Formats: sequence, C-alpha cells, structure tokens
Amino acid sequence: MNRKNLLQWLPLALFALVLFTPLRTPVLGALQRGLLATGLWKPDVPVATPAPADAPIVPTGGAAYPHNLPLLTLDGKHANLSDLKGKVVFVNLWASWCPPCVAEMPGIHALYKKMDPKKVAFVMISLDENPAKAQAMLKRQGYTFPVYFPAGPLTPPFDSNSIPSTVILGPDGQVAARHDGMAEYDTPEFKAALEKLAR
Repeated sequence: MNRKNLLQWLPLALFALVLFTPLRTPVLGALQRGLLATGLWKPDVPVATPAPADAPIVPTGGAAYPHNLPLLTLDGKHANLSDLKGKVVFVNLWASWCPPCVAEMPGIHALYKKMDPKKVAFVMISLDENPAKAQAMLKRQGYTFPVYFPAGPLTPPFDSNSIPSTVILGPDGQVAARHDGMAEYDTPEFKAALEKLAR
C-alpha cells in the first residue's frame, strides 16, 4: 500500500479505533464535555427558567422519604438515602460506559467542592454492573464525591429510563427538581438555587 492510499484509510482507521475499543467512552465524553464547556450544547437545568423569580428550584411534587433507597458505598458498606434527611441531596445516576455521564462529571465535581457538606449532600449512584470499572474511572479522574451502588431495585423518583439523570431533594425529602440527560451543573445560578433550598 502506498503512502497516498494509507492517508486515505487513516481517518477510517482512527474512527474504528475509537468506536470499537475502550477509548470510545472517554473520547466521546471529552467531545461532549467540550460542547458543554463552550456553550455549543447547553441543555436546560432544573433551575434555568424558574417560575417565580424568587424560587429558582420549583418543587415538582413527590416525596423521596420515608421511602428507603438502600445503597452500597464504594467499600461495600450499607447506606440509605433516608439517612440524609434534613439536607439538600443532589442524586445523580451514571455509569462509566455512558459518554454523557462522563461529560457532565467534571461540572458536578466542581459544584460538589463548592457546596457546604453540612447542608448539601451528593449521592452519585453508579449503575455499572462491574463496580471495579466505576472505581477505576473515579480514581483515574480524581473525583472525590461520594459514590454508591444500588443495593436493590431503584424506586421512584430514581427509576429513570435514561442516564445521566439527576434528582434534587429538598431537606424534607420532597423532589425539588429533576433533569434527565446531560447538563452543566457548575453554574452560579444552580449553586445559588441549592444554597437557597438548603436554608
């Protein structure tokens, strides 16, 4: 094969390399993260268009408590979502094989580092069938937010048909907001809305 023919096949070979290897998720996630960061693709977040001007997060109804959501920590200990009652809870369903999940995680982690953990809790629920894959991705990226695995079937309002999916719970356990799909959560408006909900 001469050099000209090789150059013609190179883009196809690179495409196949990304599409059919473990590079697929990080490459697609990075592309989607770039779209989020540049503003070319900015999905609405639950607080983007509030109804009343003084309430950026509008309750959607439906209580998450006293329903139990049994979880397992990264080290296999039992936990329950109901233990966080009294705090605003940011619940995100994700998986390491999901490019949109990977794309929104840097923003979620940045938001996590800015919030007061006494008032706002983060519950990142991995839907990976193999917990080791989720743990490897978290370690590789340096994420420090709390990650859990479901210890049973997901119940409403967490039983979404799509990921990523985010549910915001008020201190009373009411569902304050929900967003299915990728979004940029590290914004001043979203942070202010969580802080207001936590008062």
